[in-house]
Amino acid sequence: METILNRFLRYVAIDTRSDEDSQSQPSTAKQLDLLKMLCKELNDLGVEATLDEYGYVMGKIPSNVEDKVPAVGFIAHVDTSPDASGKDVKPQIIEDYDGGDIALRGVPGLFLKPSEFPELLDHKGETLITTDGTTLLGADDKAGVAEIMHAVQYIMTHPEFKHGPLRIGFTPDEEIGRGVVKFDVGRFDADYAYTMDGGERGELEFENFNAASAKIHIQGRNVHPGYAKGKMRNAILIGQELNALLPADQRPEHTEGYEGFFHIVSFKGTVEEANFAYIIRDHDRARFEEKKAAMQKCVDFINFRYGEGTATAVIKDQYYNMREQVEPHYEVVEKAIKAMELSGVKPKIQPIRGGTDGANLSFMGLPCPNIFAGGLNFHGKMEWVPLESIQSASNVILNIVRLYAISSPSS
Repeated sequence: METILNRFLRYVAIDTRSDEDSQSQPSTAKQLDLLKMLCKELNDLGVEATLDEYGYVMGKIPSNVEDKVPAVGFIAHVDTSPDASGKDVKPQIIEDYDGGDIALRGVPGLFLKPSEFPELLDHKGETLITTDGTTLLGADDKAGVAEIMHAVQYIMTHPEFKHGPLRIGFTPDEEIGRGVVKFDVGRFDADYAYTMDGGERGELEFENFNAASAKIHIQGRNVHPGYAKGKMRNAILIGQELNALLPADQRPEHTEGYEGFFHIVSFKGTVEEANFAYIIRDHDRARFEEKKAAMQKCVDFINFRYGEGTATAVIKDQYYNMREQVEPHYEVVEKAIKAMELSGVKPKIQPIRGGTDGANLSFMGLPCPNIFAGGLNFHGKMEWVPLESIQSASNVILNIVRLYAISSPSS
């Protein structure tokens, strides 16, 4: 059987970067390279699996126990973040990590340092997989993909392993907020599911941000700078003024835990016109609505000062906090806690300072908490993952399956 390490390395070798500017589904055709591979691998293992027109791989494994027990699904996304290249990934494998600085050999002078990332020291003696400094690694979420596939491989090659009905899902475009927009929950046919898309070993999350995007357009007025007095309106400066109206202490770099934020993610502009893009986040729904209203008030102020039409905003909700959908089915969380304990992993229940496909799936009628995949420093060249965390996550999947297999219909 293929080792989980070899499987993970094989998956990260495939460039699956998504594209937020694309209108296609999936947003990039190259994601289909991995999706087709995964569908074939499931079929080769004896799993009934299909790849649909929207890029969703769905697999079904029938129950081998007599009692009627819930159908449980496991889901991971194949795309990597647009924030960094995912092409020609060259992983480094550091065995028996000694706690020192790790040279990322693709970029001279670049190191992964415990002085900057102290969580490295929590994994001394383990096998670490890092980037070479030229790309991201892709543990978000190919670690999750490998963990699910490794568990499936075990289940399908050990017929004595008892399990209820299982569902496997692989999705595109999670990183650009479109991961499950066309996901057919009815066809997936699960009672509960788990996304394998968290970070550090032990993380278990059933709360996430409420999320919105805000695209701000500033219309300026350009005239020759030598004759600009009283006439020019510099869109760049007006946009900076709007940004300064937002509370500085509610930027990501100043927040933690349940604290929300305004985050400017891109800017492109000239004197004539400029475009600013933000994301707005808060765990509390009321504060989330207040943040969206505050953004609109900033736009209104700019228009009051410079004239109507100077600033326009398109603010769109992206996803909501899954807690209200998952909490009534808290047994899905309890199963995950017990599965971690059986795997020798200490559960760390915490809110996600982000979102997962599970948030939208929960609002689509499929309660779907998020379990650790093991990676850290996602979306950039400092990304890394301990092999032991990948192995632990796959064991957690198997223990969840075992626990559901012994559930009574009333549990």
